[in-house]
Amino acid sequence: MFSKKDVLTALAKVIHPASGTDIVSLGIVKEIESDENGISITLTPEKSNDPFLSSVKSTIVKTIKEVLGPDAVVSEIKVEPKVVVGKQHEKKREVLPEVKNIIAVSSGKGGVGKTTIAVNLAIALARQGYSVGLLDADVFGPSVPKMFHAEDYRPEVRQENNTDFIVPMTKFGVKVLSTGFFVDPKDAVIWRGPMASSFLKQLIMQGEWGALDFLLVDLPPGTSDIHLTLVQEVPVTGAIVVTTPQDVAIADAVKGISMFRSEKIDVPVLGLVENMSWFTPAELPQNKYYIFGREGGKLLCEKMNVPLLGQIPLVQSIREGSDNGEPVALNDSITGNAFMELATALVDKTEKRNRDQRPTLKLEITK
Repeated sequence: MFSKKDVLTALAKVIHPASGTDIVSLGIVKEIESDENGISITLTPEKSNDPFLSSVKSTIVKTIKEVLGPDAVVSEIKVEPKVVVGKQHEKKREVLPEVKNIIAVSSGKGGVGKTTIAVNLAIALARQGYSVGLLDADVFGPSVPKMFHAEDYRPEVRQENNTDFIVPMTKFGVKVLSTGFFVDPKDAVIWRGPMASSFLKQLIMQGEWGALDFLLVDLPPGTSDIHLTLVQEVPVTGAIVVTTPQDVAIADAVKGISMFRSEKIDVPVLGLVENMSWFTPAELPQNKYYIFGREGGKLLCEKMNVPLLGQIPLVQSIREGSDNGEPVALNDSITGNAFMELATALVDKTEKRNRDQRPTLKLEITK
């Protein structure tokens, strides 16, 4: 058997990903029992739906063995809600009060370059003088950190009135938060839908976004709980849908447009971005090869009465910039200017939407 002191020493090495503080210092280790059957630990997290609980539990088991030796067995980890005596109901804090426009960046399927569009569009808007945030809501496949060359970045957590606020990374003039900032890049994110939605809420409500002209939200491909969580938590100004000209991508883009336009969600679709519209080799910059088909996005826009915001070519520099953490929108090149034009089109459509349509309402779910 192991003493409580020995177990506490081991648990002090377990860091909670959201706060960057060990679980002993956070005060969430309530009880420790050790007998011939193993070590039993009871945790009392601040939130019973803490999305990091699963990760914390697996880290506890691993750390106990590393510190106390292979004979140390964790027989049980119990989770109990923290009881606060005499706590008064606090006034609900307004969500993102200083953010003027929330833009959902979506795609009907994966592999169409949605995140590449979101990252470069955010940078292009910042280069045009707008204050911009980028929220990576692609919880299960966060690639925004790599595109900003920030895979090892861990956000600072600031506390105010007993509430933790997550300070976004600022790079290239863009405030950025991503799931990838809180998990090891080598680890798969294995969360059920409610856990992923809960974490997205934390990034929205506890992110220290401040005053922004645009907050771009990079959504997962398809339609999911994450999309519903976003429109429930904040009034989304509008959505843009990313596709390639290929027929299978166009078919899924139709579903994405229809989702936002559905009666319940009712988020204006500001336009469609056709990515990988044609291939242009560096040595033949005037040539266009339509590898994925020609003008499929343009034809879809005409069919569904959606503006075509831009067509982005398939060129090597875009791929290299994404992989190297130096997105092409930073440069005054042909491809960089394509994203500057896309940003101008988005601003124009957003201003027209705000002028001609009523503000979007949050989706209310009633039982």
